[in-house]
Amino acid sequence: MNKSWLYLILTSVFELFWVYGFNVASTWWHWLLIATIILIDFYFLSKACEGIPTGTVYATFAGIGTTGTALMDAYVFGGFLSLGKIFFMVVLIIGVIGLNLADRKEALKGAN
Repeated sequence: MNKSWLYLILTSVFELFWVYGFNVASTWWHWLLIATIILIDFYFLSKACEGIPTGTVYATFAGIGTTGTALMDAYVFGGFLSLGKIFFMVVLIIGVIGLNLADRKEALKGAN
């Protein structure tokens, strides 16, 4: 696996950590921990952009973050998950996959 993809996975996971933290933080040190996680998250995001097109990185980061946050809201914080939310999460995931496939096709085309 390309190291940049590992950084992309890490930035997506760390995004979910700080989103979770926003919902449970109650003391100053919680907020300090969240700020630290955000800094680490953006470090991983910048490292991912070194080897993957920035548009693909951001779309994947945002897609995983959006889907993960919606699922976390439903299953961790007692929110609701409607058919509309599920439909648009699927559309979002299809869009991210399509963007990744299009970038690979362009990279292969440019290599020839």
